Amino acid sequence: MASDQTRSAILAAAERLYADRGFGDVTLRDIVAEANVNLAAVNYHFGSKDELIAELFVTRSLQLNRERLRELREAEEAGNGIGDIADILRALVGPTLRGCLGPDTQHSTAARFMIRVNIESVPAIRRIRNREIDHLRKFIAAMKRTLPERSDVELYWGLHFALAMAQQTVRDTERLTKLSEGKCDVDDVDGVIDRVVRVAVMALSAGDATSKALTRAMAREAR
Repeated sequence: MASDQTRSAILAAAERLYADRGFGDVTLRDIVAEANVNLAAVNYHFGSKDELIAELFVTRSLQLNRERLRELREAEEAGNGIGDIADILRALVGPTLRGCLGPDTQHSTAARFMIRVNIESVPAIRRIRNREIDHLRKFIAAMKRTLPERSDVELYWGLHFALAMAQQTVRDTERLTKLSEGKCDVDDVDGVIDRVVRVAVMALSAGDATSKALTRAMAREAR
């Protein structure tokens, strides 16, 4: 197998296994058996299991962040440089929710892998998330242009809780469905996005006292 084909086979096999079984239960030997390569090939191309996981996460994150920034650009262009706050927040959380929710999307390997990313705490992924924040700074800048009266601190918290709501929704769709006895339709992805955006807009647009109460409430819900 050619070198590029070997690398691609390893990545595809690893993503399938991690999506199906989680990060802790999959060994490098599982991956080489699935990819039909030898262990030396994994070590040659990636060096370690952590590096392999990081490569998969970076690949999916780049796709996600490109989509976020494309939607952010469209939101600002529609407002001649100042986007509507709801459209900005929709650009932030929409790609994540569309990429993980919905009866068709959820069955894809990429979606199941990203759901695992949101469910499980993996040091290699956590380090990348904490380092790669430049695209989020662009959202903060856009939010500041739209809401110049809000302090930087309020904007950071607003972005943080919007992301937290989206990630919690991805993590706990099954619990929400059981709790609501099916009344909350997590397959209505557009409806889910609208709800997350609506609460995030309320927190950012309300007065200081109301905003602080909402962010405290969202923090409790995310636990």
